[in-house]
Amino acid sequence: MLKKVKSARLRRPTRKQQTDIVYDLTQIGFKLKDVLYVTELPESTYHYHIAKKTKPHKDKELEDLIQAIFEEHKERYGYRRITIELRARGYKVNHKRVLRIMRQLGLQCLKFTNRSRRYNSYKGPVGKVAKNKINRRFMTPHPLQKLVTDITEFKCLNDEKLYLSPIMDLYNQALVLHKTENHCYLFIVN
Repeated sequence: MLKKVKSARLRRPTRKQQTDIVYDLTQIGFKLKDVLYVTELPESTYHYHIAKKTKPHKDKELEDLIQAIFEEHKERYGYRRITIELRARGYKVNHKRVLRIMRQLGLQCLKFTNRSRRYNSYKGPVGKVAKNKINRRFMTPHPLQKLVTDITEFKCLNDEKLYLSPIMDLYNQALVLHKTENHCYLFIVN
């Protein structure tokens, strides 16, 4: 048993770890005073950590609630949104406390980070839907009769984005024109 204590002394365990070792040794049958002497752990520190173990956990209710909100929103909420949700439910809680609890529980929102967000221009059914004049007939006998375009997003250095809008003639699949912008505006297509 003393090997356990001596090996713990080589790694410099924390006082809490030392308290756990002393507690285990006293449960086996060693005297508390002898074990405290060998481990060089103050008796007051030992009793402090033992009392802390038996004290009810003050954040237990909040931990359960944070876990429930996190799972309810399919792991899409980070600490800021969970703090807002808790305040809406009537809890007076600081965002730093929510962040600390989420870190202890290992909860982290990975679905919506700044890098994973992409441009999406779809805003639902707005205005009139244009008729499908091409109707999957991509061949044409005359030049400049059918022109098509699309917008492509490129990720550049320093998390910057570049948008490319090429215009292609379906007669010979040649690029007639292209335009690049730092932001995706409607006038790129026009």
